[in-house]
Parts: sequence; C-alpha cells; structure tokens
Amino acid sequence: MRTRAERAGEPETTVGTRERIVRTASRLMQRQGYDGTGIKQISQEAAATLGSVYHFFPGGKQELAVEAIRHGDREFAELLTGMLASAEDPAEAIEAAAHTLAGQLRQSDWVDGCPVTATALGTAARAPDIQRAAAEAFARWRGLVEAKLRAAGFAEGDAGDLAHTVISALEGAELAAQVSRDETPLRLAGAHLAQLIRAVRNTSS
Repeated sequence: MRTRAERAGEPETTVGTRERIVRTASRLMQRQGYDGTGIKQISQEAAATLGSVYHFFPGGKQELAVEAIRHGDREFAELLTGMLASAEDPAEAIEAAAHTLAGQLRQSDWVDGCPVTATALGTAARAPDIQRAAAEAFARWRGLVEAKLRAAGFAEGDAGDLAHTVISALEGAELAAQVSRDETPLRLAGAHLAQLIRAVRNTSS
C-alpha cells in the first residue's frame, strides 16, 4: 500500500522530521517486519540522525513501531473508505476493493502488503503495545466495512459478522498473493466475498 504522500505526489522531504521517521518506519516494517528493521536503517532512510529518532521516540523501536502501525492504520482506513465508496452495493464495493488491492500489490512488486500485519507478527507476546495498536487497526477497518453494510440495510449482527469475515479474508488473500506473486488469491476472495454478502442479504430479506 502506497502512502498518502506517494499517492498524492508529495515528496517525503517536505514533511517534518517526526512524520518522515514514522512514514519510513511504517514502510520498512511493512516490507521487512519488525525484527528485520533496525533503528539505524530507519534513521538513514528517513534522512534523520539517530539522536532525532530517540528524541521523538525515547521508547526506542517498540514505541516507533506502535506509531508506524497507527500510521498504516490511518492510511489504509483512508484507502478502504474510498474503495467502499466506489459502489453503492457493498458486494460490488468489496469485490472492487479486492481488485484494487491486487493491482496495488502487483505495482509494488509484491512488497507492499498489509501495513500492520508484518509489523505485529511475532511481537504480540513480547510487545503488548504493538499488539494493541494492531488490534485497534483491524477493529477500525472492520468498523468501516460494518458501517457500509449497515447503510445498505444489513442487520447489526449480520453486518458485524460479515465485516469480520471480509477483513480476515482480504488479509489472508493479500498474504497469499504476496507469497505466490499472483493476484488470483485476492481476486477470488473478492468474488466469493461478494457472493457471501449477496447470499446473506437474500437470506435475511
């Protein structure tokens, strides 16, 4: 997933040092994971001194990882909001979202997957702050899908359950697409999620 600045054509050098550090950490941890990303690499690629990194994040890499996850959360929530607004029918919108994610993943040469999962995986047991930030991100994304479904007339329980399924399926399909370097998992997930949403609507109507 590209950052808002990259999508808008805004050069990273125009933002403040703290924001540049967070964006860089988010991108690197998205691609390399938490353990594969060091403070020194973040400082170098953000064009910031190590002193600046620790000035803004005295808690070190864990504190920075939490902010990186929150950044990725906001960025993906913005992207997801736009994708869900692409069609009035939530089934069509979810399928279109899966296609958009597949296309963006291919454009990134399969490196820019979920902005949260790669950072959070493997750290939950030893870094509860990172785990909480990731859980909050997934809850926010589910909330956006649930709101779309509720606006389309789905009952609260159905909308909540479907939102869980949608986000879980897209997350898994995105990982599978990265590993296989193939858009098929995301495109199939989108098609089947659309079928599921229509089936639930038909059953409850």
